Amino acid sequence: MQIATWNVNSVKSRLDLLLRWLDEARPDLVCLQEIKCLDEAFPTAAIEDAGYSVAVHGQKTYNGVALLSRFPLEDVTRGLPGDESDEQARYIEAVVSTPGGAVRVGGVYLPNGNPVDSPKYGYKLGFMERLRAHAAERLLLEEPFVLAGDFNVIPEARDARRPEAWVGDALYLPDTHAAWRRLLALGLTDALRASDDEGGVYTFWDYQAGAWQKDNGIRIDHLLLSPQAADRLLGVRIDRHVRSWERPSDHVPVVAELAV
Repeated sequence: MQIATWNVNSVKSRLDLLLRWLDEARPDLVCLQEIKCLDEAFPTAAIEDAGYSVAVHGQKTYNGVALLSRFPLEDVTRGLPGDESDEQARYIEAVVSTPGGAVRVGGVYLPNGNPVDSPKYGYKLGFMERLRAHAAERLLLEEPFVLAGDFNVIPEARDARRPEAWVGDALYLPDTHAAWRRLLALGLTDALRASDDEGGVYTFWDYQAGAWQKDNGIRIDHLLLSPQAADRLLGVRIDRHVRSWERPSDHVPVVAELAV
C-alpha cells in the first residue's frame, strides 16, 4: 500500500498536475494540504473519475486538507480536537480498509508560525501540543496509524541545504524542535529517516531566488508511523521530479510503502 502526502498549493490551480501525478504514481492513498477551497469547490468528480474516493475538510482561500483513496474511507473526522474555537481547516482523519487490513491515516497541515513575534507562533506550538495529545490517544488503539502532511518543521540541520538561513525561523526554532521531539517520543517513527539516513533530501523549494535550480531545499513534509505501521514499512520515496513540471507546487509528493 502506497501512502502519500503532498502540499498541492491550490488544488484548482494544480488539478492537471495532480491528475498527471496520480496517473503516473498510482498511490493508494493521498493526504493533500493547502487545497485552498471550500468542500463544494473541490474537484471531486475529476478525482473520482481517476479512481479515488474523496474526503475533504476545506476552507475558502487558505489551508484545507483532503484524503484521496482507492479503498473505502470510513470513520472520517474533520478538525483537530482540543480547541473548539479553531476554525482553520488543518486536519482530517479516516480509516482505510483494504483486503489486507485497515490503516488509520491522519492528514495534517501544521501552521507555519511566522512571524515568530506574533500570535501565529503561539498558535503553531499550541497546535503541535494538540496534535501530540491526539496522536497519544490514537496510539492507544495499537493499530497501524500514519500521520502524514506538511508539518512546517525542519527536524535537523541535514534537512536544509542552508540551515544557517533558517535560524530564527518558526520552522527551525528550538521550541519547534522540542515540540517535534515530544511528538516522536510517543513512539512515532519518521518514515523517511527509517529508510534513508542521508542529508540533502528535500521536499520543498521556494519559488524565490532560484531555490529549485540551486537545490536550496528543506524537508518539511513527513510521514510519521505508529509501531504497528513502522513494522510494515517497505520504503519511502520523494517524487522530486514533480517540482520541475510547469507551474508546480513548491512542495513535492512523499510516498511511503507499507506491507498492507
